[in-house]
Amino acid sequence: MDKLIALSGILFFTADIFAIGSLANPDWIVTNGEAGNMRLGLTQHCQIIHRRPEICTWPQLPAEWTLAFLCIVGGIICLTTTCILLLLSHWYRRATKYVRWVALFAMTLFCLAAVVFPIGFHVAAIGGQPYKLPHHTQVGSAYVLFIMAIFFTVISELFSSRVCLPVL
Repeated sequence: MDKLIALSGILFFTADIFAIGSLANPDWIVTNGEAGNMRLGLTQHCQIIHRRPEICTWPQLPAEWTLAFLCIVGGIICLTTTCILLLLSHWYRRATKYVRWVALFAMTLFCLAAVVFPIGFHVAAIGGQPYKLPHHTQVGSAYVLFIMAIFFTVISELFSSRVCLPVL
């Protein structure tokens, strides 16, 4: 296996793990107030009120966050497919020509999710406006993981494009 293919596969796998971790973590938006703390995510919302035990629920997401969730899940499926294709390219060299296109679609889905997610800041639990969080809220670690997934996908795409150039 070529070194660039191996490096590209490792980076795609890392991006995949970051994206999965971001969905599993409820820390997309974090609020710290006098009455309690709230962690809002795409899969669950957790809240601590006046030092009571934390309560986590499965929320009804706004349409913007549902679209972002679906784009991220689609991107995760594409990245997993990309990793499988890179692994298969060790035996079937023709699989490499599909890698960059599947990865490009994953990158497009992740970027779409990154643009659509902040539109949902208007939900009542946050009280912001599209693309603008109120002062008492901030993005959490899950959002940072998601941005890292985008970064690693872009870098991996650059390596895979170099790997998958047609041989003359």
